[in-house]
Amino acid sequence: MQIFQYILLGFLVVCAISVSFSKSLLNSILIFMSYSLIMSIIWILLESPDLAITEAAVGAGVTSILFFVTLKKIHAMGEEDKDDE
Repeated sequence: MQIFQYILLGFLVVCAISVSFSKSLLNSILIFMSYSLIMSIIWILLESPDLAITEAAVGAGVTSILFFVTLKKIHAMGEEDKDDE
């Protein structure tokens, strides 16, 4: 189980670094979602289910939805699709 925790901590570091180097806003949001989900798994392993539920609901759920709505409002999602073509 200790090895699994170290792997999760490694994923957290990778997610944190890759968010800062990502050029696409959409990719940054998806990486942030995965960071929150990994963090909620770590909270479960640390036997704190109340924090795990809060992290999953707020971090991966509500915050990500607000980020997606913001990208849609500022038309950043459409512009990224045009840049890819």
